[in-house]
Amino acid sequence: MNQNIRSLLHCSFSVLFFIIIIYSAYNIAIIHNMVAIKMGMKHQEEYDGDGAAAVSSTQKMVFAYYVTGHGFGHATRVAEVVRHLILAGHDVHVVTAAPEFVFTNEVHSPRLFFRKVVLECGAVQSDALTVDPLATLERYTEETVKPRASILAKEAEWLKFINADLVVSDVVSTVCRVAADVGIPSVCVANFSWDIIYLDYVMAAGPDSRSIVLQIAEDYSNCNFLIRLPGYCPMPAFRNVIDVPLVVRRLYKSTEEVREELGIADNVKLVILNFGGQPSELKLKEEFLPSGWLCLVCGASDTQDLPANFKKLPKNVYTPDIIAASDCMIGKLGYGSVSEALAYKCPFVFVHREYFNEEPFLRKMLEHYQGGIEMSRNDLLSGHWKPYLERAMSLKPCYEESINGGEVAAQILQEIALGKYHASVNHSEAKRLCDAAVPDDQRRRAIGQDDILIPEWYANAGKQLGC
Repeated sequence: MNQNIRSLLHCSFSVLFFIIIIYSAYNIAIIHNMVAIKMGMKHQEEYDGDGAAAVSSTQKMVFAYYVTGHGFGHATRVAEVVRHLILAGHDVHVVTAAPEFVFTNEVHSPRLFFRKVVLECGAVQSDALTVDPLATLERYTEETVKPRASILAKEAEWLKFINADLVVSDVVSTVCRVAADVGIPSVCVANFSWDIIYLDYVMAAGPDSRSIVLQIAEDYSNCNFLIRLPGYCPMPAFRNVIDVPLVVRRLYKSTEEVREELGIADNVKLVILNFGGQPSELKLKEEFLPSGWLCLVCGASDTQDLPANFKKLPKNVYTPDIIAASDCMIGKLGYGSVSEALAYKCPFVFVHREYFNEEPFLRKMLEHYQGGIEMSRNDLLSGHWKPYLERAMSLKPCYEESINGGEVAAQILQEIALGKYHASVNHSEAKRLCDAAVPDDQRRRAIGQDDILIPEWYANAGKQLGC
């Protein structure tokens, strides 16, 4: 890993700045995540209320909300924020390749509009757990890099056409540049950004792809604010950060109602198999489950035959109700699954996914609140589930923080659109590097962690820049 980093550093001085910032931020981010959850409570207290009243406004506004089509986690949390914007009487135009039902499960309103557009590919995956870094960069080049000029022009024209007051992104980078070109403020709402994810892919593909990451980061730097969600990654491209509580969807049905609708007896143990809207393509067998258990399967194909102790869920199933009614969940670490597992105290048996830098921070948050254990991929595929399910039943998830981040984020977006939030003065890259490097070095010394593996170039960065 260090050799790959050094190879990148020799290619461009600008890459040196970018990677130093990311890796210097990496260590402090995990600790700051827990602090940020508490800080988000401050905003929650300011905007606490009954939802619609808390975000009401006498001025109707138009929000253009861009959503990546990667997985369901982005779309589900956007649906919750959009719900509160609609309740406040605003128009919201959702731009995404994600299925409409993810939003319409939550919101039924003539003020909600959809526009099917693919502006970026997210991460290309061959299955729910396998990311293809090279295919991702190739597809991103074809869908986003090559038609960039056309995308910038077309989106600018559309934003003017709908008279957008604010551009919101989760977390499409190009539109931050579009908004700046048009003169409309923009806000990202996210726990990670694609420059951080793609950095790993560039290191796998080689330095020829570094311009992709640098362009993404540059586009994000046009964003006026980042509304940062708990479990966040380092996101040095953003200069103005506002922390909020967990954004999770509300419950509509009780555990008893869910079991009755599905025809499941009270004495049956339930596990939900949930890979964020992506089919797991597991060859499921009856012996995977202990006696007395039933597995509810999300994303199963229409042609997939399941054993008697497995049950398909409809593709448009409202998963928060199912998660809250289940004894535990098996899946991959993504914001949607982790946030809803924590919010509704459902023990989470998770499987590691390579090439996704979001994962360590979500895992840290999940384990901090005693909400999850890791299952190996081999044990998932071979059906060695019993010991994990038994251990999951002994967990006592203890997340007691606020879960009204959707309401809080909607109020902040409204105030930004009205000009009530003001961005801080932007610092130079060197100043931002010092801000990241020096406090982290001090923190490591203070807690006696000088032995943490830090690349040599990072350790000397502060001195070289005169920090």
